Amino acid sequence: MAHPDKAFVIGVLREIAALLQLQGESVFKVRAYERAADTLDQLQGDLGARVEAGTLQALPGFGEAIATKVTELWTTGALGYHQALLKAFPRSLLAVCDVPGVGPKRAAALYHALGVVDRAGLQRACEAQQVRALPGFGAKSEAAILEGLASMGAQAARTPLAVARPVGEAWLARVRALPGIVRAELAGSARRWAETVGDLDIVASVSDGADPLPAMQAFSALPGVAKVLGSGATKTSVILDGGLQLDLRIVGETDFGTALHHFTGSKAHHVKLRGIAREKHLTLSEWGVHRIHKDGSAGAKLAVPDEAALYRALHMDFVPPELREDHGEIEAALAHALPRLVERDDLLGITHAHTTDSDGKDSVEDMARAAAALGARYLTITDHSPTASYAHGLTADRLRAQWDEIDRVNDLGLSVRLLKGAEVDILEDGSLDHPDAVLAKLEVVIGSIHQRHKMDADQMTARISKAFDNPHLHIWGHATGRLIGQREPYGLHMEALLDKAAAKGVAVEINGAPKRLDLSAAHARLAKARGVALVLSVDAHATAQLDNLRYAVATARRAGIEKRDVLTRLPAAKFVSHLHGMRR
Repeated sequence: MAHPDKAFVIGVLREIAALLQLQGESVFKVRAYERAADTLDQLQGDLGARVEAGTLQALPGFGEAIATKVTELWTTGALGYHQALLKAFPRSLLAVCDVPGVGPKRAAALYHALGVVDRAGLQRACEAQQVRALPGFGAKSEAAILEGLASMGAQAARTPLAVARPVGEAWLARVRALPGIVRAELAGSARRWAETVGDLDIVASVSDGADPLPAMQAFSALPGVAKVLGSGATKTSVILDGGLQLDLRIVGETDFGTALHHFTGSKAHHVKLRGIAREKHLTLSEWGVHRIHKDGSAGAKLAVPDEAALYRALHMDFVPPELREDHGEIEAALAHALPRLVERDDLLGITHAHTTDSDGKDSVEDMARAAAALGARYLTITDHSPTASYAHGLTADRLRAQWDEIDRVNDLGLSVRLLKGAEVDILEDGSLDHPDAVLAKLEVVIGSIHQRHKMDADQMTARISKAFDNPHLHIWGHATGRLIGQREPYGLHMEALLDKAAAKGVAVEINGAPKRLDLSAAHARLAKARGVALVLSVDAHATAQLDNLRYAVATARRAGIEKRDVLTRLPAAKFVSHLHGMRR
């Protein structure tokens, strides 16, 4: 039988933790399942191999009981213990727990007293003023729950990075112009370039001793603020036009470095750093780094003008924000062995661009001129192949006609060179959607899945693996097929395919299209560990989307990718010869 994937196992463990909270179980028992889920979330090896080898108990947080349950879940696709818990409470009640002002204890009370099983039922009960009559609630609690439900309706889904980040950057410029502001930076998940953003955070400073109130008042009155949720001396929270929440924190200049670091996150990175600080008789918080005397009393505050100074105080190298997820970056910083992360200026070429010849919005020449304006030395034109009829995919004859247009544009004397390529469908049987005689004449061939996403993991892996056997395939495109917030990745055995890509000399793209970001950072780390060559691509269907390169770079940086790992650092001729040379 097909095994569930790791994400499914993690989801079940987290549901068990939540269901145990509904039952009123001890915090230690709840935390045991949460910790096991966290461990699997960070596990880079193959879960199935560990199950089969019986080595789950070697993982942090895996005692015999949880290891047995994970083995049952992996082997059978279900878990009796989980199913028994679901008989006590419906799964939809878990969403009620997340409503501000509710939580597991109150959700259980609402379920038993009023039969509330989901958020819609909670909304009805509050509007009927039934909740206020329950012990431990009241009219104020009922109103707070209604406000929480309204807020969750506005913020039901996390916002894609490419939507949130530009908004944050625009508001950062406005904050920097507020009266008295000395420094300001984006913080939170947007600064770490996470795939999605819950809300926006900006940390700013005023001169030590200065009053932040004028800046706060000016911020709250700016056009584009739809609602002020709360405002104080150090923090103001607003809802912006468009629905995003923005939290502005203002501190004294002395505390800017530690505040920025604290509110950038991640939580896991901070927790481990605080432990390291304690070992060095220091405390670490948003309000600074302080010494601790041997008797436990507070000592002097260290001078920490910026984040680099904070890491120096812990005898560590500076950790770039993109890496702060507790995926080994702390240990590397302590050992002075952090990677030199790839930067946009390291890249000479832009790959994966579509034109009006298939489903793009701009012509070959327009795309070339836009790439030149961005400073690119070359751009691959990779329109769709015939099976992608929905995208007006190019037949062999139309592809040859495009070559003539590429030659014409290359003769214009622009500072960018166009490379002749195609994004070729990997068909259901693993063959490529152009004859080998056509593929052989192309400088760049990207192979991608666009149809038949619902094959099981074994079938999809075999399909892609066969495509790798074709010596004319150079780059594996958007490997998992996911659309963030819209479509889950299709099943495949990623590590096996990366092993084969390394053996066969197939490069893999980190697709910068904001809805894809595929490879993910986690998968890109796996690729790097195997020595797989990477290409940072834009998957652009219009000139404006050539800027998707910054999202590809950010994803690569989150994975610890260095310049040497990326083929598009090479000049055009060497890039093409390297792609072809790897396949010989």
